[in-house]
Amino acid sequence: MTKPLPSWTALEQHELFAKGNHDEVSRLNFLTHLNVHLGGQVLPGVKVAYDKQVLPDIVEQTGKPPEDRHQVRKAMMNNGYFQMWSALRRNTMEMRQQAGRAQVLRQIEDIVDKVEHYNNGADTLQLDDSVQIPDNVGSVDIHCQPGCYYTEYFANDVTVAASYDLGLFVTTAGLLGALSDGGGQGVGKYLADNFPDFKPKRILDIGCTIGHNAVPLAQAFPDAEVIAIDVARPSLRYAHARAKALGVDNISFVQANAEDLPQYDDQSFDLITTAMFWHETSDRAMPAIFKTINRLLKPGGLTLHLEQPQYAGMGAYEQFIRDWDTYFNNEPYWGPMHDADLKQVVTDAGFNGDDLFQTGVVSLVDEKIFGKREKGDSGEDYGRAPVWNAFGLWKK
Repeated sequence: MTKPLPSWTALEQHELFAKGNHDEVSRLNFLTHLNVHLGGQVLPGVKVAYDKQVLPDIVEQTGKPPEDRHQVRKAMMNNGYFQMWSALRRNTMEMRQQAGRAQVLRQIEDIVDKVEHYNNGADTLQLDDSVQIPDNVGSVDIHCQPGCYYTEYFANDVTVAASYDLGLFVTTAGLLGALSDGGGQGVGKYLADNFPDFKPKRILDIGCTIGHNAVPLAQAFPDAEVIAIDVARPSLRYAHARAKALGVDNISFVQANAEDLPQYDDQSFDLITTAMFWHETSDRAMPAIFKTINRLLKPGGLTLHLEQPQYAGMGAYEQFIRDWDTYFNNEPYWGPMHDADLKQVVTDAGFNGDDLFQTGVVSLVDEKIFGKREKGDSGEDYGRAPVWNAFGLWKK
């Protein structure tokens, strides 16, 4: 039986969450359902176009199958079916960002007042004017989000953060749950199921944005001190107030660059995490951040990272379709990151590369709202399904 399509109104309307009127909700639902249609009904046709048209042409012209995803992409750029799917997908992202931004701006003063109510005088929000936006962050509006995560248009602005919070649903179609925190919840459950004796006392979440990963970790380990860092002031303001509004108090949000965290002692964290962070990080910053992680992680501690899988071992077509974000979704670091030799990266950072593992972390779906996944349901949408790849290591 066909399941009803999810509605944006199913999201938890926490205190800071931007309200949606009839037309705004209708617009967000249209974009969400268009994304569902594109992923489920149109995207398979791209593969058919490749198999029946593009691949035979490549073989006829070169005498052999394509050697890599770049050759596939160059050939697919001339295919009308791919052009249609790609243009529609790009436009859903552009329209998501503009719709969310307009919805937030019409009520931004009220949102800022609520944020300030929680943030004024709080020592658990630590902003630092000396922290500069790194070039790799400041040079691109990641996934077409105007202002990325960090731009401030006025004092105490949280526009980019509030827009991100309400718009993520359009891309995930609710698969991350009512608070879009299914990844963080999934990490908590993964640790509870697989390492029940692991009780971290101090947790660092890097690139926290608005706390979708850090807050559920703080809830999973209520006796732990959680420190969530980011370079983006608007995101940190919103994240701190959002956590407080959700009743989470064992977490601090700190403006800091993970490439260098001199304020924290060596071996001072039991668990260091990221969630969908590395593909938004340059290959220059990545080695420096892993060196920081190695310095800060205690022996016996765990560093765990939710991320899309690396390209090594994939066929050329799957690499090409996963790499769409690199060229068409303003995610220039996506491809280089997924080409990286993670074992070598962690080895160069001082870890034992042989300790690196990869696993699957199931992002918990809010079944009360979005329905229960049933046997036979598709589990993959080239990275947008709630089964996330994760990699990490225990420090010895």
